[in-house]
Amino acid sequence: MRRMEITCDNEYKARNIRGFCHLYDGQEAVATGIQYAFDYEDKWITSYRCHCVALARGSSVSSIVGELFGVKEGHTQAKGGSMHMYSKERGFYGGQGIVGAQVPVGAGLAFAQKYKAESEGRPNQMNVAIACYGDGAANQGQIWESANMASLWKLPMIFCIENNQYGMGTSIDRHSSIYEYYKMGNHIPGIHVDGMNVLAVKEAMRFAKEYVGSGNGPMYVEAKTYRYHGHSMSDPGTTYRNRDEISHMRSTKDPLGFVKELLVACDFANEAEIKEKEKEIRKQVQSEVLKAKESARPVPADDLMSHVYATSLEPGAPSEYPPHIRMPNYEKSYFADGKMD
Repeated sequence: MRRMEITCDNEYKARNIRGFCHLYDGQEAVATGIQYAFDYEDKWITSYRCHCVALARGSSVSSIVGELFGVKEGHTQAKGGSMHMYSKERGFYGGQGIVGAQVPVGAGLAFAQKYKAESEGRPNQMNVAIACYGDGAANQGQIWESANMASLWKLPMIFCIENNQYGMGTSIDRHSSIYEYYKMGNHIPGIHVDGMNVLAVKEAMRFAKEYVGSGNGPMYVEAKTYRYHGHSMSDPGTTYRNRDEISHMRSTKDPLGFVKELLVACDFANEAEIKEKEKEIRKQVQSEVLKAKESARPVPADDLMSHVYATSLEPGAPSEYPPHIRMPNYEKSYFADGKMD
């Protein structure tokens, strides 16, 4: 995850990636911990900071980076970009480009999980749904409404606040009157976990999954974490915090550093073996990025309107072009019959 996100940073600066790009480095323990507590029957939806969640759910580096490059073999065939990756077969319902909008959808996924479990006669053995969102979205009305419905209907829903301590460029003490986000559900139980410790996240999510999946209703989980990059690639991340703060977090709380120290302390690996593994990962990511760069670009005539207009309502129905596509320059508009009205 870390190497992929650093590579995305470099490729963005080289102008091989354009548009919005929100990196996840520093927060990797959250996605990794959730993945090891869940299975693919559990449904997961998150924010636009979604590259590493897609990777955790089993997608390849080449498909993720390829999506950022805009190639046809990208994660969503170059139609989603950085913020809209999706894999239904892996239980990943994507990144959401609108702040907080993934949470009501997550509640809908939880409703579907309960409906399915009850129809199969296992109301207390439900698969769950999780919606991850940041501290900057935590006070939105749509989240409160989703929590209310989830509580009323006892949905197997986990509201996961990835508190990276800054809502875009605003610190939590300036944008929220409450800092203990796990308590925001009022009567809905909540737990706080160190989001820089992958083992703590895994155990917290295992507990949350068991609780909500047993018919007890939803739960809030706050994972306190930290992002090393700015909010997006357009944000240097140093105007509202200083470099010393970032360096301190890297040196004392880094989630990768924690795992490395633990491996050495428990005699699972030595420093030489860890360095060799890091070199192997670096080469693997480089190879995957090269594969993405060599992939074909979409062909507008074939791919522009696929998955937009269907010929029928039957599953798997082929796509078709609409009779007319209005362009900003009307003279360049598309007409199926080749004529301009």
